[in-house]
Amino acid sequence: MRVPPTAKGAPAPDTVFSTATPTMNSSRQRCSILVVDDEAVILALLREQLRHEYDVFTARSIAEARDIVAVRDIDIVLSDLNLPDGSGIALLEWARQSHPRISRVLLTGMARLEDAAEAINRSQVHRIVLKPWQRDDLLGSLRSITRTLLLERNHEKLLDEYRALLLNLENRVVDRTRELEQKNQLLEKMALTDPLTGIPNRRAVELIARKELLRRARTTDPIAIGIIDVDHFKDINSAHLLVGGDHVLTWLAQLLQSTVRSCDSIGRIGGEEFMIVAPNTDAVGIDILGERVRNTIERARTTYHGKTIGVTVSIGFAAADPGSLFSFEELRVAASGALAEAKSSGRNRCIIQRMSSPVAVLN
Repeated sequence: MRVPPTAKGAPAPDTVFSTATPTMNSSRQRCSILVVDDEAVILALLREQLRHEYDVFTARSIAEARDIVAVRDIDIVLSDLNLPDGSGIALLEWARQSHPRISRVLLTGMARLEDAAEAINRSQVHRIVLKPWQRDDLLGSLRSITRTLLLERNHEKLLDEYRALLLNLENRVVDRTRELEQKNQLLEKMALTDPLTGIPNRRAVELIARKELLRRARTTDPIAIGIIDVDHFKDINSAHLLVGGDHVLTWLAQLLQSTVRSCDSIGRIGGEEFMIVAPNTDAVGIDILGERVRNTIERARTTYHGKTIGVTVSIGFAAADPGSLFSFEELRVAASGALAEAKSSGRNRCIIQRMSSPVAVLN
């Protein structure tokens, strides 16, 4: 192959593949170019002309070029048309199929129309450079390709930054949503929890009772609702002040929770009053439960500021027999009446109001 006039004075041929150590495409502002030609003097000349602006790699065959592309980040392939092991068009076509991001330039000394058509159709070359080439023309063509590559690279970098920003935003939204859900759950729990004793408040225990009654409307199982009132609680407040009274109420709430069955629900409905919801429990079962609660509290003691405190309770239960339908308000009123009877008849006792007459409407 004839050496172009511009090759006069070129350095001696060198078969070293690269004149620079490349870095990853995403971080480089210099592009890499692989020059493929079987003439060592051509490779040396092109390397000298391009090395100031590009990381230059050289190969003298298709096989050698493929080996370099396999291990190096190559942005541009500049290949001669005629190579020892095949056509440069075949190499560029392989580069298009295997590494479509590589820009492809054909270097040829035979300006045949069919070669140009084949290069365009098969390998979709970006440029065709004729031998002998002019250095400025070659650099001009490569610079045009490089500008496009750098624009694409910067565009991809911006896209990566955008994706990272979007992912970070999505993660923050997920974290914020989770935080809001946790706060909402906490607020909901606080709205249904008695702040002093930590057990369900009036709203919560009444919701439990109404849900049990709705369920019972389908099954007509027995159910009971009880109200517990601490006897002579004003004396506790007088002797130990309000703080001592709060201590007794907190202790009593814990004691009640440990005394009732796991299927029962206990809540504070105000002051020194508590409510028990006992599903699937008839009058006989309620008599046992009520006496166990009353007796446990009578025997228990708590200590406040070195003083031992004991209390008794009065309990009123409304027990709905199987097959009867009653509203929550009817059961609550009946339980309140039973409690009033327990207190008027001496306190520290449990009175049960058995209810067997059905009603037509549930509240």
